[in-house]
Amino acid sequence: MSEPSRQPPRSRRIAAIAAAAVVVGAVGAGAVYVTGGFAGNGSGGQCAAAAALAGPIEEAATGTVAGFRPLQEPVDLSALAFRDGDGNEVTMADFEGRTVLFNLWATWCPPCRAEMPSLDALEAKLGGEDFQVVAVSVDTQDDGRAEAFYAETGLTNLAFYIEPTMTMFASLKQQGLAHGMPTTMLVDGEGCAAGILSGPAEWDAPEAVRLVRTALDQAT
Repeated sequence: MSEPSRQPPRSRRIAAIAAAAVVVGAVGAGAVYVTGGFAGNGSGGQCAAAAALAGPIEEAATGTVAGFRPLQEPVDLSALAFRDGDGNEVTMADFEGRTVLFNLWATWCPPCRAEMPSLDALEAKLGGEDFQVVAVSVDTQDDGRAEAFYAETGLTNLAFYIEPTMTMFASLKQQGLAHGMPTTMLVDGEGCAAGILSGPAEWDAPEAVRLVRTALDQAT
């Protein structure tokens, strides 16, 4: 398994995914940007460990993350695919063994822009072999705006990821996992989404750090 990139964005564009308009047209036809689709797994299935997180993370969801809710049935997102800063395909399976705070954002989304520095700070505080913030831009054209935002805002801890076709977002929306942006999910080391927050949060606030640490404690 290749180690997912943990480096900040480089000064170049991702030519490998320039045909965004073609793929966006496929979204309307029900395209799914995952291999094998999503699978919901309860306490006795593949996502049993994520199901066991429900109680602890619900109790820890206070303050700025009070809106974070555990999923009644955790969802296997291991096949969810996007691109890294070099244009290489990455899936959630590449983060196996690592708890992930998975965030969908876009430069045209003011709440997303506002919360990105706190995600960068959270990565600086807790990022490592056991945890990573994975923020994926869904800006619909690879015109360098998302990377420019990293540079302008001084985001130096978050690795750069992008999925500019909106197909991934459409797939998550179809499954009831995304209704707008930002959307943030807590994903366990098996690639299973255990909980979700719709809307922004101060991710470096003490209660947000506590929420993540609660998930990490359950993973050990």
